[in-house]
Amino acid sequence: MKELESVEQFHHHIHNGNVITVFSADWCPDCRVIEPVLPEIEAAYPTWTFLSIDRDTFIDLCQEYGVFGIPSFIAFKNGEEAGRFVSKDRKTKEEIMTFIEEVNG
Repeated sequence: MKELESVEQFHHHIHNGNVITVFSADWCPDCRVIEPVLPEIEAAYPTWTFLSIDRDTFIDLCQEYGVFGIPSFIAFKNGEEAGRFVSKDRKTKEEIMTFIEEVNG
């Protein structure tokens, strides 16, 4: 999974293909719970680029996209938001994969 390094990189990625953004933070226990399954989820969807976004580093992006709970996922297809799985609740591998299946079409 790619780690977001700049806002410019974010815009480049979301406007060039299919991207799943994963908003997270080091201090977030629910984020740590799903961390071990993310590589498996990423491998299951090779047509998607997975982009990890640190909530504390990119708080402006969180505000811009209405991300208040983490971990949260927003899918983009060629610059357009295709779906979101945003809540303060803990997420399971199955819920994340169901979300991706829905936006995958």
